[in-house]
Amino acid sequence: MGRSRRRTADEDVVVATVDGGTAELRPDPDRRRGFTLRIDGAPQSYVDLDDPSHLDFAYQRRLGHLVDLLAPPGQPVRVVHLGGGALTMARYVAATRPRSTQQVMEIDAPLVRLVREHLPLDPGWRVRVRGGDAREGLAKVPDGWADLVIADVFRGARTPAHLTSAEFVAEAARALRPGGWYAANLADGPPLSFLRGQIATVHTVFERLALTAEPAVLRGKRFGNAVLLAADGALPVAELTRRAATDPQSARVEQGQVLLDLTGGAAPVTDATAADSPAPPPAVFRDR
Repeated sequence: MGRSRRRTADEDVVVATVDGGTAELRPDPDRRRGFTLRIDGAPQSYVDLDDPSHLDFAYQRRLGHLVDLLAPPGQPVRVVHLGGGALTMARYVAATRPRSTQQVMEIDAPLVRLVREHLPLDPGWRVRVRGGDAREGLAKVPDGWADLVIADVFRGARTPAHLTSAEFVAEAARALRPGGWYAANLADGPPLSFLRGQIATVHTVFERLALTAEPAVLRGKRFGNAVLLAADGALPVAELTRRAATDPQSARVEQGQVLLDLTGGAAPVTDATAADSPAPPPAVFRDR
């Protein structure tokens, strides 16, 4: 793995060639041990080594809300992370729910080595990072093992097609305990064709859905992230709505028939019809 350091704004930036492109670990001038991971210029993760409970990206805070509401405060849980990045969410779970057991599937081995070297995990955390494809790794998780499966997989800035199908979602459901939750970080922009298809797809597997996103994204006004939560049992929609509304980057939560209507009749995605998520416009990452 090629690696170098350069000086930017009087701080060290670690630059490395990984399987996904050029990775950069950029120090945060406002937090002593905070770092942003970028791959080919696209922000992927943020980590504060001094405070793993700090979630800088809005979509990660939305995932953090789900971790908070999954079980009583501090209770250990079992989580499968599909996509590792800088292991931000695994760190959050470990910090807020000590003794939790976690599995992370990350295909980019050079990226994992970079993160382990420069953003090391606490050796006391029960976090196992597995190399290889996310779907192949998910297939090895025992039936009913997980309380939560988080799908947050991007190759560059796009989710690979084979991680968007009903067959993939069914595999996630198999790995969940009864009452467990499936969460997916979805990125889309106008006309929201990908997001509509994903809602329809996940609903073929799970009865209850809730979607959290900024209003402008839901209206198809701009490209952005939406976090889809799914389960067969009741979801804490009222508390999720409150947290989304009071977040520094406030969002709406849609559920029920309103959410299903958002699909606009989109067909569920299968392995035979799946395609990568859309590429974000270049302006999305400008000045970030």
